[in-house]
Amino acid sequence: MDKVLKLEELAQFGIALVALYYQPLEFRWWAWIILFFMPDLGMLGYLINTTAGAVSYNLFHHKMVALLFLGAGWYLSLPLVTLTGLLLYAHTSFDRVMGYGLKYFDSFKHTHLGSL
Repeated sequence: MDKVLKLEELAQFGIALVALYYQPLEFRWWAWIILFFMPDLGMLGYLINTTAGAVSYNLFHHKMVALLFLGAGWYLSLPLVTLTGLLLYAHTSFDRVMGYGLKYFDSFKHTHLGSL
């Protein structure tokens, strides 16, 4: 079953990348790499404690948050907000393929997908 879930996330990652390719904002190639990894700044909450870290990490890695940004950006015709939603969604799917899930409050390595 684990392989099936990873394939599903890989497909979602691919769809998000295609959507990012067709979005109207222009960036240099290196900016895409920086933007793609920006959600990992949510790990900075772990500098405070595991609870703050889990909350901040999960906020930047929850697909519903990504979909809310995506939907709001599309509905309000705000390309930067739409881009933010697409980047969050792509990043989250990529993380799921790599085995990183939403964090529990006790440890960074304890995720909804299992232990790292």
